[in-house]
Amino acid sequence: MTDTHTDYIPALRFGWLTSLYDPLIRWTMREAVFKPRLVEQAHIQPGHRLLDLGCGTATLILLIKQDHPEAEVVGLDGDSKVLALAITKIATAGVHIKLDKGMAFDLPYPDHSFDRVFSSLLLHHLTLEQKRQTLKEVFRVLQPGGELHVADFGKPHNAVMVTVSLIVRWLEEAADNMKGLLPELIREAGFDGVEETARYSTAFGTLSLLKAVKPRGKMKSEEDYQRRNPSHSARSPSSQT
Repeated sequence: MTDTHTDYIPALRFGWLTSLYDPLIRWTMREAVFKPRLVEQAHIQPGHRLLDLGCGTATLILLIKQDHPEAEVVGLDGDSKVLALAITKIATAGVHIKLDKGMAFDLPYPDHSFDRVFSSLLLHHLTLEQKRQTLKEVFRVLQPGGELHVADFGKPHNAVMVTVSLIVRWLEEAADNMKGLLPELIREAGFDGVEETARYSTAFGTLSLLKAVKPRGKMKSEEDYQRRNPSHSARSPSSQT
């Protein structure tokens, strides 16, 4: 899958704005507040394998790696320009983080590959069907008992947020988020324990943090599915570093 996909929306919608992504998110989305909180709520343990969907310029995965150097961290994004910026930042930081090119709704990883999956400001880029498929893919690649941790736009929680959220509604596929549908979509994918853990006012609307758990009893049902559908297999990712 490449960034020429007809439904692909690059960072800030327009490719020529990609270089402005980091400062814009830093100053408008309270990044220094919500990303550490997202990492903290994941309770990362030594030896955990983690995936950051739509890793962008690697801000979140660098934070994870620096706080938890004993964890294995993988980032995935569909935008080559963004991945190039991420590679530079990772090299400057002097850490090892594997980056893959691919789409969140068609993950190039085997079943049960990760203990935690993070999604920060990704899902509002996706159509409703792509959101559903992405969440199914996340469910597939998580270990039973693994967790999904999301930071994304949610239902506006006051009149000011209703007004400013109109900007994102116009720029992105964010109407589902603004209707408060993300928790239900996550439950539909099979997750338990779906809850909103924090809510922030930002320059573009309400930002919600969510967490959910893949039930431990799902392993057998997935193995049964594999036996009934032997043609199902994951593609190999296009590795960037």
